[in-house]
Amino acid sequence: MSNKSDVIIIGGGIIGCATAYYLSKRNLTVTVLEKKIIGEGGSSRNGGGVRQSGRDPRELPLAMYAVEHLWPNLSEELGSNVEYYKKGNLRLGKTEAHRTILDGLTKRAQAVGLDVEMIDYDEIKKINPYISDEVQCASWCPTDGHANPLLATLAFYKAARKNGVCFITGEDVTGIRKYKGAARYVDTSENTYEADTIVVAAGYESRAILNTLGLDVPMNRMLHEALVTEVQPKMFEQMLGTAEADFYGHQSEHGSFVFGGTDLLDEFTAEGSRPVTNSLKAPSACRGIIKYFPNLKDTKVVRTWAGFMDITLDHVPVIDKADEVPGLVVACGFSGHGFGISPAVGLAISELIVDGESSIDISGLRYGRFKTAA
Repeated sequence: MSNKSDVIIIGGGIIGCATAYYLSKRNLTVTVLEKKIIGEGGSSRNGGGVRQSGRDPRELPLAMYAVEHLWPNLSEELGSNVEYYKKGNLRLGKTEAHRTILDGLTKRAQAVGLDVEMIDYDEIKKINPYISDEVQCASWCPTDGHANPLLATLAFYKAARKNGVCFITGEDVTGIRKYKGAARYVDTSENTYEADTIVVAAGYESRAILNTLGLDVPMNRMLHEALVTEVQPKMFEQMLGTAEADFYGHQSEHGSFVFGGTDLLDEFTAEGSRPVTNSLKAPSACRGIIKYFPNLKDTKVVRTWAGFMDITLDHVPVIDKADEVPGLVVACGFSGHGFGISPAVGLAISELIVDGESSIDISGLRYGRFKTAA
């Protein structure tokens, strides 16, 4: 095995795997370095939302492109079922303050061409009769949906491997070194790898890796929990969220519910590098969920899991070449909503590398937006 390739990707989550896949379609040799196992981070620990509604306008071009051009045929293209459903998204509100939040989100999305509207109680009940009578308003985006995060990550991984991408797990990246001013070498605790282009897509750990080049993406790490219920009769196929983003969820293909969101307790501080669930958080979250879906009050929770989110200062990712270091591409800080845009992100990064620019507008996600004005 050669330690030299056209592109090295640091991080084996869905962003890294998708980028590797699309680069392999452009006939580049690609090596993916992963500290633990494929999909170990947020890629296998999220709620699976494939949504355009409720997003920052800077992310919408990626979200809309993914929904229109990539997600619908992804299972067929990758040769693996990613359990993609395009059945809409209800973002729920109970108060006038919630209505104000949802109305603002809706108007900003409509301004850039998204098919989303505000609806009231009667229309909500027609779409989903199981929702609590406390819900009075919602934004409704019929083209939103959900997919299975673990299956989608592994589908990109397997398709990339089939195309010749080399994945190396258990490689703890310690830094990046330059040669003649450009990023060239990736050092791990055991080896050194060389490439013309290096992509940093390692979640929160991207920050420390970029620091070795004197670069920084200001972001923090947040521990987030989700839960899965026992299998239930089929109830609904929409993806759900709330005005304050304190709850999200959907019913999976086999009948269980996947729920996540902010619990009713103060956030626990994440200790160490291993995401661990807390026995208090799931019951607290369930009390909030029942207020939206009272029919689920006796449903048993099968398991919970925790994962880290890399949260930037402005809650949108950095996807950009770093002008200060030629040969370096940054893709991190997805702030808990990278899964739904991941196919478009992988495509955009491959275009940045091969063509010099992306056909999808990622101008609002530049690295330089965090620089202090002179």
